[in-house]
Amino acid sequence: MSRTGAGTPGGRRVVRVVRAVRSSPPVRALRARTGDRDLERGASSLELAGMLPLLLLVAMAAIQLGVAGYAVQQAGTGARAAARIASREDIADDYATSGKAAMSDWTASRSRFALGGGADEVRVTTTVTIPSVVPGVDDFGRASRSATMPRD
Repeated sequence: MSRTGAGTPGGRRVVRVVRAVRSSPPVRALRARTGDRDLERGASSLELAGMLPLLLLVAMAAIQLGVAGYAVQQAGTGARAAARIASREDIADDYATSGKAAMSDWTASRSRFALGGGADEVRVTTTVTIPSVVPGVDDFGRASRSATMPRD
């Protein structure tokens, strides 16, 4: 089957209609005045205008995926830093402050820390709200990471 669909009954009709339009007297007169090339002038601009919303949607999705990945990475960084501090008895109460200090400002302000574990170890879970690049949407879910350290 050809790209124009000429192998199908409907495709053959389309090809006949296009040939008829191209050979009609008004189109032939226009071609004689302007040439074949001017008939398609601006076609690529219209194609770009039609594809632009799709291209913007794909770009926003790629950016959102990058922001989500960064939020997950920052949650892991904050959990490790907080667990490191929580494992030390003398400064264990400052674990959340230490975890937020290890993260970037915009993820630290969106983070929560939970302390757990047993007598031999400490486990800190960090949850970060993933920001959205879509206007009007406040968050894009949550990312959580945990870190476990032995107690000192």
